[in-house]
Amino acid sequence: MKKKKMRRSQVDSMEKECCALCRFSDDDPALFGEKVTLKEHKLSVHYFCLLTSCGVYQRGEENEGVFGFLVDDIKQEIRRSARLMCFVCKKKGACVGCNVRSCRKMFHFPCGRKRMSVSQFTGLFPSYCRDHGPVQTLGAGLDLSLPQSCSICLDSIDPVLSFSVLKCPSCHTSWFHRDCVQRQAHSAGLFFFRCTLCNNKESFQEEMLRMGIYIPERDASWELEANAFSELLEVYNRCDALSCLCEKGRAHSAKSGWFEVIRCRLCGSTGTHRRCSELQVDTRDWACSECTQATDGKASLVTSPQGVQRRSLLSKRHLSPNHSPVSRKRCTNLTHLSSVSSKRPSSPVQAGSPEELLQVLLPQLRPLSVQVEVRGDEVLSAGLELVRRTDFDPSLVLSVRFTEETTLPSSPRGGDSARQNFLKLLVQQIQNCVVFEGPEGAKNLALNSQAVREDLYFDVGCLLALSLVHGGPPVGFFSPALYQCLFNHPAHRPLTVGHMTPDTPLTHRVLQIAEAESLEELGEAMASSCGFLEVAGCNRPIGSMEEREALVEDLVNFTMITRMQLPLQRFREGLQTLGVFDQVQLFPSAFLEVFCEASDHLTAQTVGRLFTVAFSEQEDKLNRETAVVAYWRHFLLECEVGRSSVSLQDLLRFSTGVQDVPAVGLLPAPSISFLHPPGLQEEDQRDEGLFPQSHPESKRLLLPISSSYQNFKSSMEQAVSHRVHLLLPAES
Repeated sequence: MKKKKMRRSQVDSMEKECCALCRFSDDDPALFGEKVTLKEHKLSVHYFCLLTSCGVYQRGEENEGVFGFLVDDIKQEIRRSARLMCFVCKKKGACVGCNVRSCRKMFHFPCGRKRMSVSQFTGLFPSYCRDHGPVQTLGAGLDLSLPQSCSICLDSIDPVLSFSVLKCPSCHTSWFHRDCVQRQAHSAGLFFFRCTLCNNKESFQEEMLRMGIYIPERDASWELEANAFSELLEVYNRCDALSCLCEKGRAHSAKSGWFEVIRCRLCGSTGTHRRCSELQVDTRDWACSECTQATDGKASLVTSPQGVQRRSLLSKRHLSPNHSPVSRKRCTNLTHLSSVSSKRPSSPVQAGSPEELLQVLLPQLRPLSVQVEVRGDEVLSAGLELVRRTDFDPSLVLSVRFTEETTLPSSPRGGDSARQNFLKLLVQQIQNCVVFEGPEGAKNLALNSQAVREDLYFDVGCLLALSLVHGGPPVGFFSPALYQCLFNHPAHRPLTVGHMTPDTPLTHRVLQIAEAESLEELGEAMASSCGFLEVAGCNRPIGSMEEREALVEDLVNFTMITRMQLPLQRFREGLQTLGVFDQVQLFPSAFLEVFCEASDHLTAQTVGRLFTVAFSEQEDKLNRETAVVAYWRHFLLECEVGRSSVSLQDLLRFSTGVQDVPAVGLLPAPSISFLHPPGLQEEDQRDEGLFPQSHPESKRLLLPISSSYQNFKSSMEQAVSHRVHLLLPAES
């Protein structure tokens, strides 16, 4: 009896491990999807079995049931399919059917794979039996030698297109096993899955979905592993000189100066303090003794490769693994790609607003604060002094104090208002500093030798990143060309003379060459700029006007990119502070307005969108609140056009405590509630407490219930004016 009980327990255990839909115990996420077990319901199921089943849909949230498939719905599908027989194994429980109406074949998902059925993980997730499934063809007119090996596993294949052998629709030379490409898709995810030979992504993913390949909506598996590439981010930071002169030891590295550790530019695995190797204080080009011997003493002449193709000047940079675009998206539609991991109606992919993307970086901030003292109008100097401290930590909250009288308008002494005003003035002064040139609101980087020596490009980039995360305003003054040089957006768009900074000597020289109408004029323009052409490496004979276009393009690239390599690189490294650069490069189109579009004055529409309205559930209160919301919107319009005694800035300050909306948005999100007067039945109590109230800490505004718009407007103007007049002397 004892042995019999053991066998029964083993059988029960095996039944629990089997998928409730297909009755297979296989656990291969790449081929069958993740196998999920709900112990409280004694239920196990494959994800692909759920997606391809005919009678079950995701009706819950992502954290309910099994990825949104409710347990009751799954059990209902088990009961429905229990009557249906699989045409492959002849057992009941077939939950997948051929999508062709005239075909009656039903099968388990694993059985269907064995019989070459195709399930498409997109749209309505249809499945097809072998007779009705999609197929690939070689295509007419293609004169290609058929491959003999899989381009993924490199094992031999039969060069015949079939269920087991697929090909890339773009290059037609990449052939692979179905299982190989499915495992590649499972590993690479939506953002890195592409042809291994031609690197095509769009048409490749579309074709693979058509042929039944599941593409998970997540980042690549190697990007999701925590600190997977942490060793690549470590840099050598030790002095290896025979005699180290630094009092703080060989491992100490100052941010700049004599005791900053600089690394060998060739091997990168040897370092020295400038003082210890008797270098100049601004030396950055240094090679260790071993590399110098290996290059016959010419190591200092070796330059970093700039690449042969012009496109490499704006090439895509490496994205940090610590800032993957998404962990898991619910629904996706990339023009050609419908939802591939959610059995729901598809919706477009949204990168999110700039505010939401910057808010992802906020958890890095710590509750501790660092003191910033601003003397008079020297806001930029105070910022530079902050980031150049040896113990500078960008994650500390800024505590700003203006210590002397200032000519700057509206400069509160301390508190949150002081920090916001400091960051606003900081961005304004950065725009006008020596590292930028060009018209207001469309600045390019300027080449300034003193700024290079002082590493001002890094410091300014650091300050802008700091401002964006700590509640400063949008940058707003980058030119589109500068944004393209920094973040490669839009990708591969050539720079033109129009992108150069107007009214500069170099721009005038390039314009003379670009506007020459004949070869004679072109020759004269080139002769007058002979020195510039020599430095740019473009002093070559031009035999036609067509060659002039290539010359102009080379000169523009030299002026804006090649000669600016060091400032651009140090500026990028400064923007890396708190992960801002990586986040912008992941979503460059979303951040374009933050860096390149000057923030306009507040509008009624902008302020209105900031607030969410919390209505009451009681119908009588809801009716009165709906009318007040209409009053509120009309009041915003009158504030915008000047028909009210208060401005939108005053109203925003009254409600949230700030005058301008920061780039990171307002946190917590502003909300509107309502003040209902007590005892509406009593005439003498109708006007009591009908003034708006605000809680700036929680960003909560309470609007009074008023019987008319005039009463509402009067109460709003009185309360806002009173509060603003109280705030001004308190801050000063």
